[in-house]
Amino acid sequence: MKIVILDGYTANPGDLSWDGLKEYGELIVYPRTKKEDVVSRAKDAEIVLTNKVVLDAEVLTQLPKLKYIGVLATGYNVVDIKKAKELGILVTNIPAYSTDSVAQATFALILNMTNRVAHYANKNRLGRWSDNDDFCYWDTPLRELAGKTLGIVGLGSIGWKVAHLALDFGMDVFAYTSKNAADLPDGIQKTTLEGLFSVSDILTLHCPLTEETYELINKNTLAKMKDGTILINTGRGPLVNEADVAEALQTGKLLYYGADVMCQEPPSKDNPLLKQKNAFITPHIAWATEEARTRLIDTCVENVKSFVEGQPINVVNR
Repeated sequence: MKIVILDGYTANPGDLSWDGLKEYGELIVYPRTKKEDVVSRAKDAEIVLTNKVVLDAEVLTQLPKLKYIGVLATGYNVVDIKKAKELGILVTNIPAYSTDSVAQATFALILNMTNRVAHYANKNRLGRWSDNDDFCYWDTPLRELAGKTLGIVGLGSIGWKVAHLALDFGMDVFAYTSKNAADLPDGIQKTTLEGLFSVSDILTLHCPLTEETYELINKNTLAKMKDGTILINTGRGPLVNEADVAEALQTGKLLYYGADVMCQEPPSKDNPLLKQKNAFITPHIAWATEEARTRLIDTCVENVKSFVEGQPINVVNR
């Protein structure tokens, strides 16, 4: 059996190993694959693994040997699931491998904004503290999380983890979720989306990207928020209208915007958010801790093993 990884570099730039897959077939790992090379690289493979390389209907119909696609991520929108099922191609994903890492990154963004650690560390490298008349100084607002309201859109595994971390900080937690209010633990209050916008000091997005959630945050919904709200997006870039968010930062409607995702990745150099001093953007790395990537590869191997043995797991297109 031939196994092809189309874009292995981001999950494993060389510090981990794909060797666990070699037990199940001939393994070829490409660091990256351009759109025009997908068919030629995958045409003889029974198993194809992809992270961000798109396998649409046009591509799938040109891969007659293909029996299994393993998506190296939780989201699987890079594969035409309907066409894959029609062609008898099984598709799996890697669920919940990055929950702890993304929740941690969410609070890394929040804490950077409330405590401005990077700001002060950079200033002190330039001698600001050494030249100070007093034993301390601050030139930004410093905020305490205890007693603030965190609004969460989506209580999947990551949103759930973020909610519990917020409770440990002493925050009041409100959530917009499909879960029943009676099933939520003490301290997490279910509310409407408009209610969430109106009460949140910090609003964080942990919902999937769907037709309903596309540009959920836009000029109209921003207007319903408190002045000076902090907005966090570690979900998907298109959950927000980036031009509207940039404008809200300029007017002060939003105090800060922290994101690990953008509508276009990598973003264009003229993206308005990159020029906003109160926007803090990380390069889609919330998932990329060594521990999370190790879990991803381990689960990938287990998915392939289970498929080869005829008892597939983590299937998304049964």
